[in-house]
Amino acid sequence: MSEIKRHALVTGSSRGIGAAIAIDLAKNGNSISVNYNSHPEDANEVVEKIESLGGEAKAVQGDVSNLDSVNKMIKEATNNFGTIDILVNNAGIISDNLLMRMKEEEFDKVIDINLKGTFYCTKVCVPSMVKQRWGRIINITSVVGLRGNIGQANYSASKGAIHSFTYSLAKELSTRGVTVNAIAPGYVTTATVDVLPDKIKETIMQHIPMKRFGKPEEISGMAAFIASDDASYMTGEVVKIDGGMAI
Repeated sequence: MSEIKRHALVTGSSRGIGAAIAIDLAKNGNSISVNYNSHPEDANEVVEKIESLGGEAKAVQGDVSNLDSVNKMIKEATNNFGTIDILVNNAGIISDNLLMRMKEEEFDKVIDINLKGTFYCTKVCVPSMVKQRWGRIINITSVVGLRGNIGQANYSASKGAIHSFTYSLAKELSTRGVTVNAIAPGYVTTATVDVLPDKIKETIMQHIPMKRFGKPEEISGMAAFIASDDASYMTGEVVKIDGGMAI
């Protein structure tokens, strides 16, 4: 358990990797704002799980691609638990298509949620972190942002941009007690991966040296470490957790 109780906001944490991160952060004694956009029932299940473990959590609705919505969400979260000390930018979507067939709205929506959502949430949370001279910003990206992927020019661009965002912001905040890091998962058993046809899964598996998909809990443990005081000298890192896929 953490010596000092802190408050974490995890965007897109109603299921998948985000939910696992919220639960692991709660296990370390942090109060959790579980963000969702359109699935309150899933968010409430995560809240109930955290409460069953003896932790504190509340669900907060918010569309990260809309600044007004972000401001409202963060105001609600701070009213519930006080200053946001740990921000996990996890919310994201895919909208895959070959570039020649990709519509502008498919490109824009992915950029708006994945990249601008990270920008909006971070921009609103940073001032209070700087003021208290302690904060953790953890951006959940993707190995695809490092190596690219067919049919994911929009998604790869959004995640690659977040890597650069992470590096730049880490330098800006390095003397303010705020660390900024990213985790780049490979293929993890979430709803997004589960719906892939078996043939595509088999093709993907050929590129994973460990010959299996990851589990959300194998990502969340790293997030919990980065959020802790033990990682106070770690900033500007992009940690790959991908079964060796990007070697």
